[in-house]
Amino acid sequence: MEKEKLSENVTIAIVGLGYVGMPLALSFAKRGLPVLGFDIDEERIAKYQAGIDPTDEVGEEALRTTTAEFTSDETRLSEANFIIVAVPTPTRSDKTPDLNPIRSASATVGRNLRKGAIVVYESTVYPGATEDVCVPILEQESGMSCGVDFFIGYSPERINPGDDVHRLEGIVKVVSGMDEATLNRVAEVYETIIDAGVFRASSIKVAEACKVIENSQRDINIAFMNEVAMAFDRMGIDTADVVDAMDTKWNALGFRPGLVGGHCIGVDPYYFLHKAGEVGYTSQLVMQGRTINEGMVTFVGKKTVDMLLEAGLDPRTARIAVLGVTFKEDCPDVRNSKAIELIEYLTQFANAPQVADCVAEPELVKAEYGIDLVDVASMQNLDCIVLAVPHEAYRHMAPEDFDALFAKESKEAKVFIDVKSARTHAEAEAAGWRYWWL
Repeated sequence: MEKEKLSENVTIAIVGLGYVGMPLALSFAKRGLPVLGFDIDEERIAKYQAGIDPTDEVGEEALRTTTAEFTSDETRLSEANFIIVAVPTPTRSDKTPDLNPIRSASATVGRNLRKGAIVVYESTVYPGATEDVCVPILEQESGMSCGVDFFIGYSPERINPGDDVHRLEGIVKVVSGMDEATLNRVAEVYETIIDAGVFRASSIKVAEACKVIENSQRDINIAFMNEVAMAFDRMGIDTADVVDAMDTKWNALGFRPGLVGGHCIGVDPYYFLHKAGEVGYTSQLVMQGRTINEGMVTFVGKKTVDMLLEAGLDPRTARIAVLGVTFKEDCPDVRNSKAIELIEYLTQFANAPQVADCVAEPELVKAEYGIDLVDVASMQNLDCIVLAVPHEAYRHMAPEDFDALFAKESKEAKVFIDVKSARTHAEAEAAGWRYWWL
């Protein structure tokens, strides 16, 4: 009865229909709430309206059957009294926060804001940005006063793209509001879709800080594993074996080395560093973690070149293939992908590699990075395979499938670079590969 009453009093608009916004839109609609999904990308809207899911997050069947509406007409936002902003917040080339997307979204919302509405931001920002940056834009564009004519809240997104286990509904949702009444309303709305429940943060700034710090914590832990992996590489010790042994203890954290990209872990620490710097504090640990993780592309790239030289191959003429360009396995998102940076590194010192990815959109990769994706089946006569992103399809390839890609005359020079240790040492040895793993 409470949900029925809520559906009579709330119309939800989601601004930004990417990996965060689309699951939200469909989840609210599934629970019977009226939902309007808005995005400025008309091509994306057309795909959603046709039941095509380029994010692979919700599935085409869910898109075809949802009651949510999708539009690029911003004037329709005036129909909603509960607006969720879920647009990207990237960094600039100098690693400072790029708030242009959220500024633009705030202006769009403000121009079409109805009196009494609640605006909730899910985009990752540094503490204070919602109130200091977004609210003035909303007020200027709407001509209304925050706290009198409209209200704001913040609820950090916790979507994990490509994760079939930790879905939106099963992850505790942190919520906040500018006052108690707003907080209660924000919590009430999110509780309709979050089966795991909500956590009421004491302030908007606390909720904002929660997001950047939880990802900074992960970044630091991965940086530690990357640092020991580089040391163990010199010692001739298998890092994976060390982690397996370490994980037998109950309080081991289970982190492993790897390339850290994407729109969260590789970005959020810079938002914290920016705000900390504004108040006169230099975070040495967070910055060092970022420095280590940013340097892993160079480390892996150099090891690849070294392995080619050890095999008696000239990197400038060696036939190299890179499998995987997305920022993580089984996810089509190529934003801030370190695999892309690895390809760029190799192109500087070695023959330009052939590149394959079974889940990325070829047109997007070409448009964004100028890389033409090819099918793995078309690859042949290779000297080196770099398994950069072990999508499920690549994990299921048998050793002989990889072996068929190598040049037939390469008996002692089949170089296999396994960035995430997706294959086993036993199969690499049996196949006769010159095998290196992180």
